[in-house]
Amino acid sequence: MPAPTSQQRHRAEPAGARKGEQATRLRLRVSPGAARTELAGRHGDGWKVRVAAAPERGRANDAVVRLLAARLRVPRGSVTVVSGTASRDKVIELQGLDAAEAERRLEGR
Repeated sequence: MPAPTSQQRHRAEPAGARKGEQATRLRLRVSPGAARTELAGRHGDGWKVRVAAAPERGRANDAVVRLLAARLRVPRGSVTVVSGTASRDKVIELQGLDAAEAERRLEGR
């Protein structure tokens, strides 16, 4: 059986997800091919993210997951792209982190 593609991995259930575990969804506007990878700030009711990776073969999605996992201080397996894998507008699900705590960490507090 061939290995799953990057996009398939991001659509799958996170490895650490358990029934009843807290999940939070975030809206993102992603700009791939940027000069550097960074969380640029608020964008409407979501967040603006810039990634240096190109939007091909799931590289930009991987960069988004790595950035958010590091910024939120959670394992990469807790961050999943649930909508918009081929779009600039994405919905990310975080396992084990409530919305208030996620917002606090993203704001750098």
